[in-house]
Amino acid sequence: FFAMMTPSGYQTTSIMQSSHVEARNTSKSMVLAVIGSIFVTSFALGVRSSTTNLFSTPSLRPTTQVVAPTMGQLSRVPKSEVQFSHNQWPSRVAQAAVSRRGDARESSTGTNAFSTTSQAPTASTPIVAGTFILASAIVGALASVWSQRRSDRYIHDLAMVATSGRQSAAVVQDKSKKAQTKFDLQPPKGTRDFYPEDMRLQSWLFGHFRRVAAEFGFEEYDAPVLENEDLYIRKAGEEVSQQLYNFEDKGGRRVALRPEMTPSLARMVLAKRKQLPGVLKWYSLPQCWRYERMTRGRRREHYQWNMDIWGVEGVEAEGEALAAMVKVMSDMGLTSQDVGIKINSRKILTELMAAVGIPEEKFAPTCVLVDKLEKVPLDALSKDMEELGLAKETVASLLEAIQGATVESFEARLGADSPGVMDIKQIFAMAESYGYQDWLVFDASVVRGLAYYTGTVFEGFDRTGELRAICGGGRYDKLLETLGGEPMPAVGFGFGDAVIVELLKVKGLLPDTTTSNVQVVVFPMNGDLRGKALEVASALRNEGLRVDMVLETGKKTKWAFKYADRLAANCLVLLAPDEVERGEVVVKNLKVGEQSVVPISAVAGAVKVAIAGSG
Repeated sequence: FFAMMTPSGYQTTSIMQSSHVEARNTSKSMVLAVIGSIFVTSFALGVRSSTTNLFSTPSLRPTTQVVAPTMGQLSRVPKSEVQFSHNQWPSRVAQAAVSRRGDARESSTGTNAFSTTSQAPTASTPIVAGTFILASAIVGALASVWSQRRSDRYIHDLAMVATSGRQSAAVVQDKSKKAQTKFDLQPPKGTRDFYPEDMRLQSWLFGHFRRVAAEFGFEEYDAPVLENEDLYIRKAGEEVSQQLYNFEDKGGRRVALRPEMTPSLARMVLAKRKQLPGVLKWYSLPQCWRYERMTRGRRREHYQWNMDIWGVEGVEAEGEALAAMVKVMSDMGLTSQDVGIKINSRKILTELMAAVGIPEEKFAPTCVLVDKLEKVPLDALSKDMEELGLAKETVASLLEAIQGATVESFEARLGADSPGVMDIKQIFAMAESYGYQDWLVFDASVVRGLAYYTGTVFEGFDRTGELRAICGGGRYDKLLETLGGEPMPAVGFGFGDAVIVELLKVKGLLPDTTTSNVQVVVFPMNGDLRGKALEVASALRNEGLRVDMVLETGKKTKWAFKYADRLAANCLVLLAPDEVERGEVVVKNLKVGEQSVVPISAVAGAVKVAIAGSG
């Protein structure tokens, strides 16, 4: 019943239900036939009895006047006297009919009596049986027709509901599909899509990074973008710990997307320290994630060129790292007039803070505030330092010593044998030998936000001041200790892809990435020449040329020229029926507008000459 009340029930049980309806309607027809037969037969018997009494040959017997008994009298009549046998039933029914007519006539004359006629039963059984059968047939036929029409209508309605249900489901599904397509086509906030044009720019930039790394003898490595959260939480008090993309995985482990690469590198070095050589020069190009406020050149994901040197205690490692940093920017067309590199030493800050009375446990949070000296008003910075528990006189002495300080002023204050001062003076001396002394600027406020730095720190900056830090790094000799290992001297830097691209854009130094790197386009003029065109394309690719084979059919030669021009290809190789039949192809130099017909066997050499001639 409930299945029939829903469209889904109609759809899933339609065949079974139609057979059930047929059976149910047939049963109804039989019941109606029996009831109708009884009614018609009774009516027919009454009519027949009346007719027999009126038109039979024996004369009517005198009626007997009978006074109608009261209900009390009837109740005292013995039950045996009011019973009669089954075969007396038709005659008694007929007599009752005549009696009722007699009552009606006497009632009209005001007589309160009824008359009865005593008559012998007649032989009416065959007629009764025939009437019963005939009535059953007629009523059954009518009920059958009614049942069939009802069943047909039900099945028709069933089909309509099923069709309507399918249509409704299709409409709902269509609406659901439309609803699903209404989603944001932009990438998550702070992230980027890389279309082919963007990837060409990234390949150009990464090419510079990899080439300089190879020139300086560095080897590439990589690590998972997903790391254990503890790897970054260990450095308490750092801003990066608050910017983690961290969560609990399905195994109940706390993990995070790496915000930087150095901790992963430290983990890898510690894992195989005994198998590794004494000095490591490794680089990587990881994608890093930080949930931070976005500004120009700052996103929530970025790629970063990491260069690290492990196992060198002296500042020679810093000198090499700075040289690589300057070299890559010089190769991109930047000069010391565009970019400067601020340099400082945390050893100097350690000595200075001890001299002005700042306790060792306040060193790390004080360094974080000093790093904001150029970004936060001096009064606000002083207030923040006082909230750390530093006296006003201490804060004033520290800021006075840092602002406008030079290497010489610190040497006079801390002494010529100060470890920090000696390191800085040695780096400036090496810079002259490397040839990048014009890039370096001593700045005592440069701290770098990461707490694991222990010595020299440096930071590349835009000399116009429009952009944030371009790159930065420093020495971190004790990082392995935070992971439970023995200390190992190390120096490294990170060079992000976002800020340098902004700077190169401002300086007009970005390459043209609107065109592809395709050198040759191969175009068969009809489908029959495709096999030979594939042979030509394969021969050119085997020679190291970048070839685009036209895969579409039915294109005109004019379209092929426009297509090759859009790709900025150097040459177009045309395969025409007549030339191919002679074993030749047409080589069109798109840069100078010259073309020649060459043998298929010599097409690679001809294309190379054309490319070289077009510059």
